[in-house]
Amino acid sequence: MTVMGHSIESRLEELESRLAFQDDLIESLNKIIARQDRDLIRLEQRVKSLGDKVNDLGDSGAMPGSSPENEVPPHY
Repeated sequence: MTVMGHSIESRLEELESRLAFQDDLIESLNKIIARQDRDLIRLEQRVKSLGDKVNDLGDSGAMPGSSPENEVPPHY
């Protein structure tokens, strides 16, 4: 094998190694992004549910005809 042929073969092996590493990294990042997307959807649903509960509590605790913003706290 010639010196130039060895150099090209060495460079090719290095590129193949980098490609394999990048493929593995991309697959790993894809799994992380998919998990984060599922978590984000779940958290958005939870926030909406909690917001609905807060609204329900505000509606049930207010005096008829008054708005919660105008209520005086109980310690006054």
